[in-house]
Amino acid sequence: MQSNSPKPDWGPTITPQMLAVIEELGRLAPTPLNQLSPQDARKQPSFKDAVNSLLDKNNIPRPKANVTISERMITGADNAQIRVKVYTPNNGSAPMPVIVYYHGGGWVIGSPEVYEYSTLALAEETGAIVMSVDYRLAPEFKFPTAHEDAYRAYEWAKNNAATINGNPAKVAVAGESAGGNMAITVAMMARDRGLALPIHILSVFPVANNDLFTESYNRYANAKPLNRPLIQYFTDNYFRTPADGDSPLISLVDVANLSGLPPTTIIAAEIDPLQTEGMLLRDKLQSVGVSVTYQLYTGVTHEFFGMYAIVPEAQQAQTLAATQLINAFK
Repeated sequence: MQSNSPKPDWGPTITPQMLAVIEELGRLAPTPLNQLSPQDARKQPSFKDAVNSLLDKNNIPRPKANVTISERMITGADNAQIRVKVYTPNNGSAPMPVIVYYHGGGWVIGSPEVYEYSTLALAEETGAIVMSVDYRLAPEFKFPTAHEDAYRAYEWAKNNAATINGNPAKVAVAGESAGGNMAITVAMMARDRGLALPIHILSVFPVANNDLFTESYNRYANAKPLNRPLIQYFTDNYFRTPADGDSPLISLVDVANLSGLPPTTIIAAEIDPLQTEGMLLRDKLQSVGVSVTYQLYTGVTHEFFGMYAIVPEAQQAQTLAATQLINAFK
């Protein structure tokens, strides 16, 4: 599956497979999300729907995994009840490692369902139980609610892993985009609050700073599916005031103390406004002695990680992520 269209101005290096998904997404959801209310934006077809549409048109089966999927409610910040989807490998023997996973969507859109191909692959390829957290979204719940919900889910996993056949000594955190940011911040919060650290951090194209005019922001200001106007929309909805952007929970590069964090894997996309801050995050982690594995995938956009049924680079990234996590769990 690939597109034969000319490459767009915003993505001159885009691969034909990646472009096929972006074009299908544009066909399914032509209105820019930042022109919709957050409630309407959540109802729009997602990149997962674009992948499914292309697979169905080409009679290719949708990704599956040999896992049992269940749901449970846990207590988040302010004693709110937070839904988590639990993906348990069918061929694993208890106690299994646990990955607490945070989906993307700028703290405004997204869900465990939208990002399910990522969590299916992680469970299948690592043999770990994946807990995908349906943290509360903005603008209904402003900063730092999602971050606090994310921390509470990790705390729950450390204290209650046995109830899902998990091993509390082998808990990792993972996430994409806004979730990639929270995978880092949950480890920071655990360090500062005296909770045992995650064994590994997987941070995929993370939000890592509060600067919308970096080199990659300027180069990919109009990229799809993520661009500068959409990020501005997300932060306008999540932040209480612009000053929230300067919190260490957002400005990982400029403000946060990253010392003492566990080994971290950063997966990055070339055609992504967040590319520069992912590199800066790598450099800052390394400067304070954190072990970092960083891989930039060329020709692909933000959100590529879950598109492995179509995009070869996504399969490579999934393999790298699984390898890093399996080694950590040893």
